[in-house]
Amino acid sequence: MSELIHLAEEPTPDLLEEEEDLFPVSPEGEGPIPVVLLALDQGKFDAERSLDELAALAEANGMQAVATVTQKRSTPEAATMLGEGKVAEARLVCLNVGAQAAIFDGELTGSQLRNLSAALQVEVIDRTMLILEIFRSRATTNEGKLQTELALLRYRLPRLQGLGEVLSRQGGGGGGGAGARRGAGETKLELDRRHIRRRVETLENRLAEMEKRRGETRRARRKSGVPVVALVGYTNVGKSSLMNALCGAEIFEADMLFATLDPTARRLTLPSGLNVVLVDTVGFVSRLPHHLVDAFKSTLEEAAFADVLVRVADASDPAAAEQLSVTDEVLDELGCGEIPRLTVYNKCDKVGAVPFDPSILLTSARTGRGLDDLVARLDSILSARVRRIEVLLPYGKLALADILRTRGNVLTEEYRPDGVYYAATARIDDLHHFEPYFLEQVPAPADPE
Repeated sequence: MSELIHLAEEPTPDLLEEEEDLFPVSPEGEGPIPVVLLALDQGKFDAERSLDELAALAEANGMQAVATVTQKRSTPEAATMLGEGKVAEARLVCLNVGAQAAIFDGELTGSQLRNLSAALQVEVIDRTMLILEIFRSRATTNEGKLQTELALLRYRLPRLQGLGEVLSRQGGGGGGGAGARRGAGETKLELDRRHIRRRVETLENRLAEMEKRRGETRRARRKSGVPVVALVGYTNVGKSSLMNALCGAEIFEADMLFATLDPTARRLTLPSGLNVVLVDTVGFVSRLPHHLVDAFKSTLEEAAFADVLVRVADASDPAAAEQLSVTDEVLDELGCGEIPRLTVYNKCDKVGAVPFDPSILLTSARTGRGLDDLVARLDSILSARVRRIEVLLPYGKLALADILRTRGNVLTEEYRPDGVYYAATARIDDLHHFEPYFLEQVPAPADPE
């Protein structure tokens, strides 16, 4: 019985071996794995831009794109996506450049993966599999790891049949005796399908529990009244660098795609004294698979519950406007249409000039340019939440000062005979606590006649 329980909770050894074999690993010290990029240009998007992004994704996964093979074709070939002649050309390219794998810029079915691998004589993966592998290798929290595994299993389930003859093996029945009476038993394909469905259900339940706890954290944050500002945008535009520059926090940052996968929150005090929570979220990418968005929805929903969204783009990237368009698409899927947004072009130190738009903030996390303007703009958006007050709290009511310290900002504290004087920034929601102790402007007494 214990063995059956173990199988229900953990992937089968064969599945683990197949996943490990899916991504060839370069021997230590021999550099990145050479790969060939494959693409079918149907005119639906900018193929050149997409291939550049695919090359960056490959680099983030320890691979190096050494050649590309692109075919312009209105309808894909059912068996291999690319036409017969282009597949033959891709095979010669792989041989000439010594490629160890090929990456297709799009999603492939299980049979298409098998057919292309057989024709090219190298391992073939698609864009979604590459993104999933990056997520798998970068996830650090339990929730991130579970989300990645769930997305991977959901992706693999409909493709099991195309993985090859290994999955047609049968188990159960033997050649005679009791085995013959039991019949042939389940094929490996049927067994893996059943296992994956069980595992998906287990992961969904565990993630639902985590989402419930995350919801409780959000409710506690809302109850405390602390506004949330979410940094959202394309991957590798410098969101983590911005957070480090604003908050002085040491969040991992790197010049690579998907350096951040798990949301990170830090406290930031605005010039008015208002304390906010700044949240760094996972980056987006063009044509991000919907099942990946669904799997990471609980993480991405940090943006959906924010009070302000800071849309970050890379000022040095000619496709910055496209980055913002992709960001808006994902935000709309999450239902963030009514949340106030700021647009920030980061990395402006890398370019001499950018298109002028007064609504766009130019920042550089590296040099500090524009950071004061950014926090001032956030302060302006959230200013309706706070007021400057002066109060004189009796010594028996000093517990109220904790509200000023934790939810506002104390500017002046002065002990007087009849109480403690505070000049502070307080939240509008908290003013009712201090109404009896406000200091009013009293006219000076008239001079005696």
